[in-house]
Amino acid sequence: MSNTDKPKLSFSQIWNMNFGFLGIQFGWGLQLANMSAIYAKLGAKPDAIPILWLAGPMTGLLIQPLIGAMSDRTWNRLGRRRPYFLVGALLASCALFFMPDSPSVWFAASMLWILDASVNISMEPFRAFVADKLNERQRTTGFIMQSFFIGIGATLANALPAILSRIGVAGSTANGVPLTVQWSFKIGAAVFLLCVLWTVAFSSEYPPDDMDEFKRKRSLNPGLAGLIKEVFREIPLAVKEMPATMKQLAVVQVFTWLGLFCLWMYFALSTAYHVFHAEGPQSPEFDQGTIWAGWCFAIYSFVCFVVAFFLPAIARKTSRKIVHAVSLILGGLSLISVYFISDPTTLQFTMIGVGIAWASVLAMPYAILAGVVPPDRTGVYMGVFNFFIVIPEIIASLTFQPLVKHVFNNDPACVVVMGGVSLLIAAALMIRVQDIGSASASYAVSSH
Repeated sequence: MSNTDKPKLSFSQIWNMNFGFLGIQFGWGLQLANMSAIYAKLGAKPDAIPILWLAGPMTGLLIQPLIGAMSDRTWNRLGRRRPYFLVGALLASCALFFMPDSPSVWFAASMLWILDASVNISMEPFRAFVADKLNERQRTTGFIMQSFFIGIGATLANALPAILSRIGVAGSTANGVPLTVQWSFKIGAAVFLLCVLWTVAFSSEYPPDDMDEFKRKRSLNPGLAGLIKEVFREIPLAVKEMPATMKQLAVVQVFTWLGLFCLWMYFALSTAYHVFHAEGPQSPEFDQGTIWAGWCFAIYSFVCFVVAFFLPAIARKTSRKIVHAVSLILGGLSLISVYFISDPTTLQFTMIGVGIAWASVLAMPYAILAGVVPPDRTGVYMGVFNFFIVIPEIIASLTFQPLVKHVFNNDPACVVVMGGVSLLIAAALMIRVQDIGSASASYAVSSH
C-alpha cells in the first residue's frame, strides 16, 4: 500500500501498535541502569566495564539488519513484523529472568549477549512497523508514541529497585547482587513478554501490495535458507544505495550514541564514587549510589515520556532537525554538568536535559529517515541505520579501557563528560541534514 493510500489511524490503534515498546524498554532500562553495578559486584574493575558491554552493539550490528531484511520478506498469519516481535520477547524474557543470578562476570556477560540479541530481534521490526502502518502525516506521531512508551518503561524499570527498597526488600543474593535488583529483573521478564503480546494480539499488518509478485519472488529462493541468502545479498546493496539524508543522519547518530554509551556505562559508577564517595563496590555507599543513579535514570525516562507529546507540535512550528539539534545540546550540557555536582539532590536536575535529548533521539531521526527510504525496503534500511548506533558503541567497548585507565585514571565522571561533548558535536552536525519529508508532515493523530 502506497504512503498516500494508507488510512489515518486512531489514537488507540497507534497506542496498541507501540505498546510492546513499553516492555522492550523495561528490559533495556533494567540492563542500562544495573549491568555495570552487577559486573562490579561480580569483581569487574572500572576499566573492564567497556569490553563487558560489547554484547549490545555487536548483536545490534549483526541482528538488526538481518532481522529487518528478513521481515521485509516475511508474510504469514501473524503478518510481517509481528512474528519477530514474539520470538524476540520469549527469548529476552528468559534471559532477563536468569541474569541477576549469574555466578560470575563471564556468565553475566554471556547472558547479556543472549538478552541483547533477543531484544534486537523484537526491537528492529517495531521501527519498520511504524513506517509500514502510518502515512507521512502520522509517522512522527508514531515514533513519538514509541518514545512515550520507552519513557514509561524505562522510568518504571529504573525506579523499581528503589521502590522495592522503600517497601522493605533488603539483602543480597549469593553472588552479592541486591535482592531489589534480582526481583526487578524477574518482574521485568514478565512485563517484557506481556507488553509485546499486547501488540501482537491487538494490531494488524497490511499485506504486500502485490501478493502474487511477493510469492513469486519468494519462490525463487524458497525456505529459510533461501530467505537468508536473499538477506545477505540485500544488506550490502542497501548500504551502497543509501539515500543522501540517511548518510547525513548517520554521522549524527555516531556521535549521539557514543555520548549515550558513555552515560549508560559510567553514570552509575560516577554517582557511586563521585557523589556518594564509595570506597569500593562492596561498600554501603556503592549500593546507595547505584540505587540513586537508577532513580536519576527514572527521572530522565519520565521527562522523556512527558516531553514526547510536545515534540510534534514544536517540530511543526520549527522543523524536526531544529528540535533534534536543540535537544542534543540540552543533553550534552547536562552530561558535562555532572562532573561539577557532588550533591545527590542537585544531580537529579541534570536528567531533565538528558530526558529531552532521549525523547528526540528515539523519534526524530527515524521520522526523518522514514520519509526517504523505499517502502518495500523499510526493514532493511532501519536495520542498516542501526549500524551507526552500534559502530561507535563497539569502538567504545574496544578502546575505552586504556583511555579510562591511563587518561581518566579510572574516574567514571570524566567519561560522562566526554559523552556530553559528543552530544554537542552531534547537535552541530544536524545543520547538514536535509529533512525532505518535513514539509509534508503534519504530525497529526486522530482523536477518535
